[in-house]
Amino acid sequence: MQIARMKRRQDEGPRVEAQEFIARNSHLVRRSSASGTGRRLAGVLGAIAVLTSLSMPARAAQQGSPQRSAGFAIHGRVLDRAGKAVADATVRLEEATVSGVEETKSDAAGGFSFLDLRAGSYTLTAEKQGQRSRVSVAIPSPQGGPQQANLVLADSDEAPGAAGATRSSSGPAMEFADTPNFTIAGVTDWTAVGGHGSDSSLRTSEDLARATLTLKPGDAAAGGAERPASNAGPRAAADGHRAAGEEYEKRGDPLAAVHEFEQAARLDASEQNYFEWGSELLLHRAVWQALAVFQKGAESYPQSARMLTALGTALFASARYDEAAQRLCDASDLNPADTAPYLFMGKIEMAAPNPLACIERKLARFAERQPASSLANYLYAMAILKQQEQAPDEQARKDAEALLTKAVTVDSKCADAYLQLGILSAAQRNLEKAIGFYAKAIEANPELSEAHYRLGVAYDRTGETAKARREFELHDAIQKREADAVERQRREVKQFLVVEPGQPAAPAAR
Repeated sequence: MQIARMKRRQDEGPRVEAQEFIARNSHLVRRSSASGTGRRLAGVLGAIAVLTSLSMPARAAQQGSPQRSAGFAIHGRVLDRAGKAVADATVRLEEATVSGVEETKSDAAGGFSFLDLRAGSYTLTAEKQGQRSRVSVAIPSPQGGPQQANLVLADSDEAPGAAGATRSSSGPAMEFADTPNFTIAGVTDWTAVGGHGSDSSLRTSEDLARATLTLKPGDAAAGGAERPASNAGPRAAADGHRAAGEEYEKRGDPLAAVHEFEQAARLDASEQNYFEWGSELLLHRAVWQALAVFQKGAESYPQSARMLTALGTALFASARYDEAAQRLCDASDLNPADTAPYLFMGKIEMAAPNPLACIERKLARFAERQPASSLANYLYAMAILKQQEQAPDEQARKDAEALLTKAVTVDSKCADAYLQLGILSAAQRNLEKAIGFYAKAIEANPELSEAHYRLGVAYDRTGETAKARREFELHDAIQKREADAVERQRREVKQFLVVEPGQPAAPAAR
């Protein structure tokens, strides 16, 4: 339910509003624990009901008198499309539940302020010489608070909030300072997927996007400052939007889900809301938009390891490999005991076209801190071998082999480590030993297609053509199953159609 667009009945009072809201939304529940969230919407609804009932005396007094209670304000700036300040623009403020409009003029720096406001939801527009901003929803902060609303002027026929323009189903777009500005207009088939590089890189990007959803928050909202109690109303509304988004995603409606996550983040710019919004965008291949959200989230919450990890994933999906590596390395520094950043950096190191700076050192630390982890030993070995592609070193190769041997000793089911031991043996022309390692890899994971292929090559070179043919057939069959599974998955995870400011919306695929 779009909370920002709900119609309130002044004559029936706030109690009816709370009852209507609860009745409309009581069926919603939180997404599964894999999303990293846990509270139920019922708690949010209860909070909203309590807040509304507490505000009844004040509302009654306000309805009896035009005077507002002081203490809240909205500050902002009017800008042109190049980001330059616009002076002497007319800025209009309207409260959602009260008729009447207040106006002010922007100053020489484009700034404007509305003071002595009561808590509530307001709409803002700016206009000058035939140009108009889109409608912006704003929640006032305590006077002197940091929240600002930027209003960007455009030609009247380009401003989505202008008369006759079609608004998104999620309500008017909110344009707080430095908040990413784009519109998710629809979904399309995976064949329009925006990727980069080889199919292997694209698959890695898609795998990491799904893995991003499982990242857990850190301590105390990942280093973000606690928001003041006066923001409890917007926070409760944001929680309702986020819960609705999670429910829509579970029902297979990602378009409605992303609009709800966006509203939650714009109402309450918490670490969790930024993360949920960016993760939804990334999952549905709105890569550049996810990158913008995660960048803003990382700026606001620099101590959030999961935000930096998600940012690294978005950078990798954008083919910015070195930057992706640095963000993941930074995330691992925040909590060296956390396995997730190491897993992500190990995967991008293997998929990237060239070795990535900082990753080998961080994976060495991972293996040192967790010597009994087969994953830690395997990933560090693979980082060493990646360096060998450009600067071969016999001692480094031996070190990698020792790490791989340790990995399979710790975990006899570590099929990937057996596969790499087989590759190293084949490179030393020890085909008998390579065949043994390939066979163990297949025993640990019969669906490891590369192990079947390399075993087939080894059999062919030793003259065992019947065995080679069998392994090649198994390889081809597994490859086909994998390709079919990837295609099904991509068709299920629809790609978002994104409209940037000033661009016409493209029709959604049917």
